[in-house]
Amino acid sequence: MNENEISNKIIGLAIGVHQVLGPGLLESAYKECLFYKLQRSGIKVEKEKAIPVIFEEVKLDCGYRLDLLVENKVVIEIKSVESLNDVHLAQTLTYLKLGNFKLDLLINFNVSLLKNGIKRVVNNLK
Repeated sequence: MNENEISNKIIGLAIGVHQVLGPGLLESAYKECLFYKLQRSGIKVEKEKAIPVIFEEVKLDCGYRLDLLVENKVVIEIKSVESLNDVHLAQTLTYLKLGNFKLDLLINFNVSLLKNGIKRVVNNLK
């Protein structure tokens, strides 16, 4: 599957999670439920995947962790905030760069209609 096919499946599952849970819960609840749904659908998914920083050929564990990594291609960053802002975008761009990934789905579950809380972030440098 390519990144677009993966992201379509993720979005469908995320919408299903949101329809059941609605807005207003902690990020961790949405992460666990989406992780569960992805696993049940047979999609390879990793939770809290550590991403090191490479500086002058030295690998530094700085505590960066991806919420979810799907098929080793698509990063999912889950939020439950009033609204997405530039800091959230900067975080996702950093993850894409550090992991050399092409696509991140920034998903804010704290909205009444989930499609309004999804932002696709593409790493054009890959």
